[in-house]
Amino acid sequence: MIVRSIIVVVAALLVGVQVVRDAAVTRFADSKPEMAGEFWTNHPAAEISRSMVEIAKAARDHRAVPSSAFALMKDAAAKAPLAPEPFLVAGIQAQLGGDNAKAQHAFEAAQWRDPRSLPAAYFLADRYFATGNLDRGLAEVAALARLAPNGPAGVGPYLAAYARNPANWPALRRLFRNNPRIAEPALVNLAVNVQTIPALLALLDPQESAAQAAWLAPALKTLTEAGQYAKARALWARASGVKSNPLIYDSSFSDEAAPPPFNWSLTSSAVGLAEREAGGRLHLVFYGRQDGILATQLLLLQPGSYRMSMKLSGDSDNAKSLVWSIWCDNAAMPIGSVTLDAATRGWRFDVPQGCDAQWLKLSGASADIPEQADVTIGGLLLERVRA
Repeated sequence: MIVRSIIVVVAALLVGVQVVRDAAVTRFADSKPEMAGEFWTNHPAAEISRSMVEIAKAARDHRAVPSSAFALMKDAAAKAPLAPEPFLVAGIQAQLGGDNAKAQHAFEAAQWRDPRSLPAAYFLADRYFATGNLDRGLAEVAALARLAPNGPAGVGPYLAAYARNPANWPALRRLFRNNPRIAEPALVNLAVNVQTIPALLALLDPQESAAQAAWLAPALKTLTEAGQYAKARALWARASGVKSNPLIYDSSFSDEAAPPPFNWSLTSSAVGLAEREAGGRLHLVFYGRQDGILATQLLLLQPGSYRMSMKLSGDSDNAKSLVWSIWCDNAAMPIGSVTLDAATRGWRFDVPQGCDAQWLKLSGASADIPEQADVTIGGLLLERVRA
């Protein structure tokens, strides 16, 4: 009885030591592999960590990986057959040796052991793309987006580069349809380069309303800065569901959904307030303390003469501090301007040749003694004046 008791106590102590050693190795294997090795030199986690450190040092120093690192990893694989790292290293080793088929099998084995392994997804994506298996490659990219911190944004540039080739568009459409969270950052990356705008347009979902999409504003900015105003207007209309093409859009100040620049951009700031009111009117409050813009819209007027008119109500005595102006895009000076009260009697201006796009601006001009203006505009009308 006493002997049995001693055996039980010794066994319990041995088990306790084993648990402590295993916990210590697991605790320090990633952050302090040398310390993990002190607890249990031959533990597979310690061997994996030491091997990975040796491989990383060799890569940093641009030298061959020592055979001892691979031997450690092979030993760890035998002891821990469910650990993915040995298979990742074996895959890299095979890839460096030119055996891509063996490398792919190793990466697939690593992913089978750890479906959340980022390196496995990365290397498999690379292998699938290299072999022309687009759908499986993109599926691994989708896995990277799910697994990595800030994953969708991280894979956006990668997918945007991939989208430069029109042959890849069908596979990307399928990917975006099944993974909408991945689509947005990729489309934003395509939107900031005028050369990838065609890929953006090709990959858009025709059934989706895009007036508030994250890619729309940068795409419009890219096109207008490149001087491709008609393409920008067409993209804006397509995204916003706008069918008409008037000289001024939303002259009744009723469409809050379509975004700038081809709809009104209205200010609420220290300069003042511009807001839509029921009945097709624009309410303006200019505080009079500093100059600034209250409303803008980008127009695409052909060269020629135009006349703008409107109705004004409210504090018309101070309406002289509010000014309409028309500017060619990127110009330093306006091609015409008029005070708001004078515009009620009709404002005529000319658009010259070479002025392909124009900014219509409503701004406030401060005086030495600030005076607030509170007015409402209605009945806004812009028409072409024939010679």
